[in-house]
Amino acid sequence: MSRLETIAVDAGYAGVNILDGIDLAVPDGQVTILIGPNGCGKSTLLKSLARILKPGAGHVLLDGKDIHSLNTRSVAARLGLLPQGPIAPEGLSVRELVAQGRFPHQSLLSQWTRADEDAVNGAMAIAGITDFADRPVDTLSGGQRQRCWVAMVLAQETELILLDEPTTFLDLKVQVDLMDLLTGLAHERGRTLVIVLHELSLAAAYADYLVMMKEGRIVSAGQPDTIFTAERLHDVFGLRANVLRDPESGRLVCVPIRARKPRPVAAAS
Repeated sequence: MSRLETIAVDAGYAGVNILDGIDLAVPDGQVTILIGPNGCGKSTLLKSLARILKPGAGHVLLDGKDIHSLNTRSVAARLGLLPQGPIAPEGLSVRELVAQGRFPHQSLLSQWTRADEDAVNGAMAIAGITDFADRPVDTLSGGQRQRCWVAMVLAQETELILLDEPTTFLDLKVQVDLMDLLTGLAHERGRTLVIVLHELSLAAAYADYLVMMKEGRIVSAGQPDTIFTAERLHDVFGLRANVLRDPESGRLVCVPIRARKPRPVAAAS
């Protein structure tokens, strides 16, 4: 049984349904990536998985229990979330931001412990941000800031991590470095990740389990080698593209096909 799953979930906002009967069992210890056109329900599904959005119908199960029957602290101790476009308070240092990930392990009676300190230091080391631990977050580059947020989630020491478009607005090299870091959490440290991505080639290259969504439904899910095809890209995105395999890495890449322009008509002599 998957630790995190949805059963026939409908969900939306202000009475408008976005998700329609979603069944998804997130594979443990793997990287699951959600892709689909804008407005298809990727972020809505992630919010449902994270207990931010309550389904109108169906259930989200965490360790076999309805996630909305669990209290907030219990969920936060098992599941970490990095939302889209987080903003740190002005002047907050990197160490202070990462330390906020220890919230689920704190109580009114407990003091900051050596275990908390070790968790923060370990998270910064994994994310590669130890060298600027005392710098204000708002003085860092976009890629460095994103690593700080990842470190904050790591400091929670949860086995489940959900991330909503973590590579948006980052340069390609920074995107690749961040995806290497995130997938390493699953493949080397046994974490389970669910990531919403817009970049199709990154999704195909890094997903262990790929979920394609369209109009609030899952239209295909499985290993990229099986479902990341030119036909499905055209069906889901309306995109004409070739799907190729990089000979060095073995990863799949999506190469859009440029629309042919009509040749100009020669003027009559």
